[in-house]
Amino acid sequence: MRHQKAGRRLGRNTSHRKAMLRNITTSLLEVERIETTEAKAKELRRYAEKMITLGKRGDLHARRQALSFLRKRDVVEKVFSDYAERFSDRKGGYTRIMKLGRRVGDNARMAVIELLPADEKKKPKEKKKAPAAKPSKEKKKAAAPTGEKKDVKKTKAADEKETKATKAASGDKKEKTVKKPAAKKTTSKEDAKKTVAKDAPKKTQTKKSAEKPAGGAKEKSDKAKDAGK
Repeated sequence: MRHQKAGRRLGRNTSHRKAMLRNITTSLLEVERIETTEAKAKELRRYAEKMITLGKRGDLHARRQALSFLRKRDVVEKVFSDYAERFSDRKGGYTRIMKLGRRVGDNARMAVIELLPADEKKKPKEKKKAPAAKPSKEKKKAAAPTGEKKDVKKTKAADEKETKATKAASGDKKEKTVKKPAAKKTTSKEDAKKTVAKDAPKKTQTKKSAEKPAGGAKEKSDKAKDAGK
């Protein structure tokens, strides 16, 4: 495991990696925009921003340090004149990395690294405002004057009276509008017995009336027999 070993190897030995980073840094500060792999762009950012801080320092020792790393004197002059003025009010973050798609062939992640323009400025972070503390009930009571309390009580009493009057009026209307329910037609057991008792003599009378003519006919037949004798 690579503990306490900062930086990326980029698949190269030390001398090859240093030479490549020097070349890429020189070309970035010369052209201000480069398309390369994402890993190289992230590693390049460290060296390019260090060169710009040297240019902002502007002393002889800083210039000699920049000349020992960069390949071209013209680029060193540009760093100490143009970039030092452009980023004088900026304390860091002089470059920007934008990710692209993957490269055809080895499928490597590509990115564009560029220097920020002169007009672009850092936006200050907006601080979140703390929520205002709600006043306690005791403070509210102390702040409210006595005259307002009396007015509040009066308004509450008037509202209660109005509500009671509206409830009473609505109750009267309901009493007027409510109809009495119709009486259900129910027959008790006693009523049923009475009706049965009333119907019973009628049936017996009909039976007797039916039997009477039969008895009269018999009497007539008996009388006729006696006369024949």
